Amino acid sequence: MNNNPNYTYPPQGARVALKTDRSLVKFILLSLITFGIYGLIVMTEVSTSINTIASPYDQKKTMHFCLLVFLIAPITLGIASLVWIHKLSNRVGAELKRRGIAFELSAKTFWLWGVLGSFIIVGPFIYYNKLLTAMNMLSNDYNVRG
Repeated sequence: MNNNPNYTYPPQGARVALKTDRSLVKFILLSLITFGIYGLIVMTEVSTSINTIASPYDQKKTMHFCLLVFLIAPITLGIASLVWIHKLSNRVGAELKRRGIAFELSAKTFWLWGVLGSFIIVGPFIYYNKLLTAMNMLSNDYNVRG
């Protein structure tokens, strides 16, 4: 028991503050410098964060990104990666909507920008920018309201 009169207990139990400083430029540059390791770390953090934010409400669990990349995707020849990011995009979009955050992200965003947009080269960058921005918004809202 803490006897400090200035100590306040966090509401709803102890919560960890989630990262809100994800950026596309940092994602690209550090991924290039670290030969993709930083990208793995960021996407792992995204999968962990969406589980922390949304699981109490939707009762779902997003597969850990490293498990996907190193075990499941090679076995399925990459198809599992497409399914994973499709589901992640829908889950992030649903949580944005549930929290009343005016930002659009869905599986449609992934298929249009991430997949079809690759033909104009910048599409995947636009998709990842949208994903990282949406996760920053969700994490910020979670840090404030829980």
